[in-house]
Amino acid sequence: MHADTRYHANAPRSVSFGAALAINGAILAGMIFAAPNIVVLKDPPVVMKPIDVRDPPPPPPEDEAKPVEKIQPRTSAPPVAPKPLVESNSTTNIETTTKITDTLPPIEKPTDPGPIRTIDPPKPMPLLVGPTTDPRYAQDFQPEYPAQEMRAQRDGLVTLRVLIGTDGRVKVVEPVSATSDAFFAVTKRQALGKWRFRPASRGGVPEESWKTMTVRFRIEDAR
Repeated sequence: MHADTRYHANAPRSVSFGAALAINGAILAGMIFAAPNIVVLKDPPVVMKPIDVRDPPPPPPEDEAKPVEKIQPRTSAPPVAPKPLVESNSTTNIETTTKITDTLPPIEKPTDPGPIRTIDPPKPMPLLVGPTTDPRYAQDFQPEYPAQEMRAQRDGLVTLRVLIGTDGRVKVVEPVSATSDAFFAVTKRQALGKWRFRPASRGGVPEESWKTMTVRFRIEDAR
């Protein structure tokens, strides 16, 4: 086997390698300048809040097991009460019994009060019948004409109140109005002395009562 001892020139290899580097660099530069601007946004910082971690509460204490009471079997013998600590000298004998009587004490019936009496309402008071003039004394009703009023040719009018007793006589005279004192004076004197009435009555019983009377004086009647 023979080795290849022929001479090979180095110039063309170096030129082709440099050209390849230049082309690759131009391509990379074009890609860098042609690429869009990319802005990288940073996320806001995350604030970590502390969490208060507490230890869990201890478990409640377990109830201690209660001892089981032993139930003693019932005996046929009745229980015997112990003697009192202090003995008394009482002689009172109290007997008790377990028997319940079937009969109850009789219930007493209320006594009969008898017939109920009703109270009659009060009777109304009889009406009062007023006094009237006694016709037997009608001619004595008009008084005498006063002399001074006669001379003055003056008429008169007298109104008065009289208290009539149970006997029909006038007991009190009170003036209401009068033309003059002369007219009232003769009228009062005539009423106390000569006037007679049938007295007022209530249920047939005579009573005192007041009555208003009017007396007229006219000159033409006095002539």
